[in-house]
Amino acid sequence: MTSLNFDELLRTLKTRFDQHPQRHPGVDWSGVLQRLQARPAVLQALQALEGTGGEPDVVGVDAASGGIAFCDCAPESPAGRRSLCYDRAALDARKHNKPGGNAVEMAASMGAALLTEDQYHHLQTLGSFDQKTSSWLATPPDVRKLGGALFGDRRYGRVFVYHNGADSYYAVRGFRAWVVV
Repeated sequence: MTSLNFDELLRTLKTRFDQHPQRHPGVDWSGVLQRLQARPAVLQALQALEGTGGEPDVVGVDAASGGIAFCDCAPESPAGRRSLCYDRAALDARKHNKPGGNAVEMAASMGAALLTEDQYHHLQTLGSFDQKTSSWLATPPDVRKLGGALFGDRRYGRVFVYHNGADSYYAVRGFRAWVVV
């Protein structure tokens, strides 16, 4: 990726940051920019999120690391990341009508991770997301071991997190990603 693309991406991120201050109260763009300029790998991850329709934006400070957290803030699950089953095991288990890939590996290839339940609930406090789509969520091992995977959406003015077989896939289910810098 050329620096021009990074410059374009930074302009896009700054515009989005300025347009949605409610998503990141108390976070200053100059600090975000400094961190991004020091971590080209994170810029590449954010470019991948942007390129698949995610509209990443700062959503606060990551509780685990203290870093600046970015998340997909597109109104619906990103169009470039739909029709995927949950993970490699689910993809390999399908005998017929396999989807083109899986959410866990695609997120990892982008340098990102699927949102956890807590992160998804936090995102939903910042706006109304996934009102027509749904998003795979990082699934606890005990649920995954039994063949299931979690996903979330917003319907009827409420946020729901529920389950499906990990090998299922739908045209309206994708995933949202989380990146920390």
